[in-house]
Amino acid sequence: MHIRRVPFDHPDAVKLDDEVQAEYHERYGDGGDATSLAPSDFEPPNGVYLIAYDDQDRPVATGGWRSQDANAEGNQDGDAELKRMYVVAEMRGRGLARRMLTALEDDARAAGRVRMVLETGLQQPEAIGLYTSSGYEPCEKFGYYRLYESSRCFAKQLNS
Repeated sequence: MHIRRVPFDHPDAVKLDDEVQAEYHERYGDGGDATSLAPSDFEPPNGVYLIAYDDQDRPVATGGWRSQDANAEGNQDGDAELKRMYVVAEMRGRGLARRMLTALEDDARAAGRVRMVLETGLQQPEAIGLYTSSGYEPCEKFGYYRLYESSRCFAKQLNS
């Protein structure tokens, strides 16, 4: 697997985002994640967007983080919000998500962020398992879905 930094509006990023949105719709029946995202959210040093490519140069996994500081949606100063973690179905179970997560944590730490936060939902038990086994702990809800009963938020200190 080869991880590359790409713009959020890169064609491969758009393709994988369409796939993850379709999966969200299948799991939740709501049309996908309605969180507002812009390509500028993922521009260094305020964020990054990564794509993992296989040996045939096919995009197979993706993820990004964006800076968040204290706001009305429950974020804290120094947060790096994890977004669009996704592995294509045929490549799951090979450790790609864990490698992508580590790369994103390392990048956010290098950018001076102190805490990685994420929001997921009850219909994504695989995601919850990945995050809790990677040191993430439940935290106060934040973001667009903070008032949804099915939402679950997690955080991990990056400076430890």
